[in-house]
Amino acid sequence: MMNSTRILQTMAVAAITLAVAVTAQTPAPAAPAPTPAAAPAAPAPTWSVGPMDISGFIDGYYSYNFNTPSSLSSVGQVNQLYNFNDKTDQFNLSAAKLTLNHDPDPVGAHIDLLFGRTNTLINGGSEDQADYIEQAFISMKPPKAKGFELDFGKFVTSAGAEVIEAKDNWNYSRSLLFVNAIPYWHFGARTSMPVSKTETIGVQVVNGWNNVTQTNGGATVGLTSALTKTKYTWNLNYYGGPSNPTTTSGMRNLIDSTLLLTPSTKFNAYINYDYGQNRDAIVGTGLSATGDNKLKHWQGIAFAARGQITPNSALVGRYEYFKDYNGYTTGAAQNLNEVTATYEYKWAAGLVSRVEYRDDWSNVNYFTKNTTGVAKSQSTITAAFIAFFGPKR
Repeated sequence: MMNSTRILQTMAVAAITLAVAVTAQTPAPAAPAPTPAAAPAAPAPTWSVGPMDISGFIDGYYSYNFNTPSSLSSVGQVNQLYNFNDKTDQFNLSAAKLTLNHDPDPVGAHIDLLFGRTNTLINGGSEDQADYIEQAFISMKPPKAKGFELDFGKFVTSAGAEVIEAKDNWNYSRSLLFVNAIPYWHFGARTSMPVSKTETIGVQVVNGWNNVTQTNGGATVGLTSALTKTKYTWNLNYYGGPSNPTTTSGMRNLIDSTLLLTPSTKFNAYINYDYGQNRDAIVGTGLSATGDNKLKHWQGIAFAARGQITPNSALVGRYEYFKDYNGYTTGAAQNLNEVTATYEYKWAAGLVSRVEYRDDWSNVNYFTKNTTGVAKSQSTITAAFIAFFGPKR
């Protein structure tokens, strides 16, 4: 149970957040000539080379953790349960990214080259996982297939309310659900097909979670649905398949749902819910057997709201609850809460800064304090700058 002080802190941050949030002429014809010159070719769009659109960004930050975790502690000098901005009490490069894209017409291609802390965390620094590549896939969209599209390669997951790129999220830090409940990416094939004016569905067949190659010989199946209305969008995703190495015994299942509310251009909100489970497998026989055949499961829910204060500034609040029943995703059986307040300012097209306060707390002593201490809570403040370029900024 949260103590009274923690409840008051949470209510105060949420109240402040929501209170602010609600508050050419036609040219003359050319003179006739005996042999008309050929019209000059139209210039390529900005940030394009030939058929490929080019875009990218650089994302850097400074974070301070009030627990002042030491580099000599058991976990190091990090913000625990964070992704991509986890290095604390120092300046750090979260990500630098370069994207090449050609929309299918009917064949297309997309590749994201990724550097920095983000690459290390999503790929593990392994060439087997396509290190320095966030996405690389080819696309086919037959002109008479009524919107059907097929992609093959490495692509980010369809699950979750947030994405890997901070600039495309409301908050700067990623949620507990993003870090602990869902995969980053998949390798395999995915399809999408509009079935009405408002709904698109899809099927994916992939090598599990965050795997280019795998050893168990089984495939994970993903089912996706996106329902888009005027005032809301509902995304529902399911992934299921064997996840244990060297055996197809034991399934991992994930149900992910995000409801995005868009009542006005100045105020948006979302609700994200995830439930996951993984059944361990007993591998081998006798004394060499490993695994316990037990079911590990986790679930959580997140609420976020974004208010546009001025054309260049916005305020975002997020609250979430996450339960790791068996310690499968966080390393400890615990109940976690998190509240975040983020202020965003857009300096110019392609340059954004964010200042963020975040507080995480658990029902057990989980967070490192100084070198050897532990605590039930962790508070941080972060300042970030993101510069990006491309055809669409």
